[in-house]
Amino acid sequence: MIRPDPRVIWSRNQSQALWENIDAHFIRIDSEHGNWEIKKQAPSPWIIEYKNMKFSLHPTDFKHVGLFPEQAPNWDWVQEQCKELASPSILNLFGYTGAATVAACLAGAYVTHVDSSKPSLTWAHENCDINNIASTQTRWIIEDASRFVTNEQRRGKLYDGIILDPPRFGRGVKGEIWKLAEDLPNLFQNIKLLLKPHKSFILLNAYTADLSTIALYNLAKSVFKTNPHECEVYELATKELHSDRLLPQGIIIRLSIL
Repeated sequence: MIRPDPRVIWSRNQSQALWENIDAHFIRIDSEHGNWEIKKQAPSPWIIEYKNMKFSLHPTDFKHVGLFPEQAPNWDWVQEQCKELASPSILNLFGYTGAATVAACLAGAYVTHVDSSKPSLTWAHENCDINNIASTQTRWIIEDASRFVTNEQRRGKLYDGIILDPPRFGRGVKGEIWKLAEDLPNLFQNIKLLLKPHKSFILLNAYTADLSTIALYNLAKSVFKTNPHECEVYELATKELHSDRLLPQGIIIRLSIL
């Protein structure tokens, strides 16, 4: 598949013959939408497996196919955290198609999955179904993430782990505007109040060129400065075939409260 990536500003490394021997090509119409030129149809249903997880894929008009493979190390880490806790309660904000929800549930967690997009919520539910995850393990919320966090504070709800994968820009159910650089600091302060004080964790994934690893690390350290914790920062990347070049695919913060 050919899917244009704004971070690829270097020249191609593979032969023209390889680029021409494709099954599908995404062609942009504008900054948010495009069309797929399909040369070979994908299987129906189109299911991909990773370790003990299964995911349903299909092409969308905004280039995605429903899964980000570079997130696999995060799924592994989430499962490791969940297995160290007894029936952990996890909050997955901006949950999208539910890969992290599936990972947590299969490790014994109970997940509250929040997203402002009904199609994404339906897709995530489908992914849980194909993994035979019991309906009692999930709670599905279609709501703006910041609004939901504020309401959970009022309800006095606490979680063992919080996963968040916010977009650079987005709109909530009621038209709320989300801008990562402006709104993430306040959200990070608020989710601190939903986290159990001991043996809990946060996973933040930020796919953006607007913030650096240092900026996100400083945010995490400033919010949790009074708590004994471990804070790690990484860049995700995919290695190019037959080359030492790496495609940058996001910044992650892993924070464990001891």
